[in-house]
Amino acid sequence: MHKHTPRAILAASVGLGFIATTAHAQSTVTLYGIVDGGFTYTSNQGGKSNYQATAGSEQGSRWGLIGKEDLGGGNAAIFRLENGFNLQTGVASANGRMFGRQAWVGLSSDKWGAVTFGRQYNAAQDSLEPLQVSADTSQYGTHPFDTDDLNNTFRTDNSVKYVTPTFHGLQINSMYGFSNNAGNFATNRSYSVGASYAGGPWRLGAAYVRLDNPAVDTTGAIPSDNYFTFIKGVTKQQIYGAGGLYDFGRASVGLMYTSTTFDLTPASHHQTYQNAEASIRYQITPALRAALGETYTEVSANTKPASWHYWQTTSALQYFLSKRTDVYIDLIYQRSSGAVAAIEGTSGASSSHTQFLAVTGIRQKF
Repeated sequence: MHKHTPRAILAASVGLGFIATTAHAQSTVTLYGIVDGGFTYTSNQGGKSNYQATAGSEQGSRWGLIGKEDLGGGNAAIFRLENGFNLQTGVASANGRMFGRQAWVGLSSDKWGAVTFGRQYNAAQDSLEPLQVSADTSQYGTHPFDTDDLNNTFRTDNSVKYVTPTFHGLQINSMYGFSNNAGNFATNRSYSVGASYAGGPWRLGAAYVRLDNPAVDTTGAIPSDNYFTFIKGVTKQQIYGAGGLYDFGRASVGLMYTSTTFDLTPASHHQTYQNAEASIRYQITPALRAALGETYTEVSANTKPASWHYWQTTSALQYFLSKRTDVYIDLIYQRSSGAVAAIEGTSGASSSHTQFLAVTGIRQKF
């Protein structure tokens, strides 16, 4: 599920408020989590409406351990282990992985940044995901089919990531995921680079992600049991994107554009998914927040059909019972042309060109 903690590595290394003394280095492990569950109505799934008990609609349910050992001089050893699970069934997410959301260890420095190794998020997830409208709504508000991976369809195994310190609001992140394949170094590998900026009323992000022969095995950077099922025979996937939020008073307005290209077998075939999103968030009262987003998705291919598209409207209300607990209701409507409607995250596509979804639930953080 989507919505990992923004700037996770920075939070792990400098945001937990650990205190070191001159006599003894401090070592701390923190347990945290999110529990999210509710109900979802979908107007059309394969020709029939559906009423479901659902989990992780606002944020994926999880628990995790985050640790830091102060090594002195602004340096630290850091780690994070994060398990995702379905609240309704208790089953681990990410195809049953114990720590399917994140699992990494590394070193951080106030001066030089952080280097981490393990199962991690790519640059698009780090730099763009916090800016999309679904960051303040539900997973159903993400872009159709999640081709830009902002709903975390896949994470990257065997990866090494470097995140710079923040300099005048700017932070750069880069990552390489190894194929672990002798003789085929470029088969099932991934690399990405992104940038985030926060200063004054502005929050900005940009990213590039590339996958070479993803999901051809379970041991490479993008394992086959943790990838898209709607598209087959991918030899290369490239994601480009940029977005931003501008805060003024109680409101924030946002724009985002992403483009994802799949090169397929045979080699002459390809598909491109372009998403353009506009959104607004408004803090109605200290306890009540609203969000509204509109997304246009255009799909083009060099095979028939040559193009099709989707319009999606996402609206949401969140009421905070406390700093850690909120209740929510989201309404999503999608209409399509040239294909059936298919809201991301539902358990089935529509049999027509429209699909409507309503979800309500409760989320508690600890």
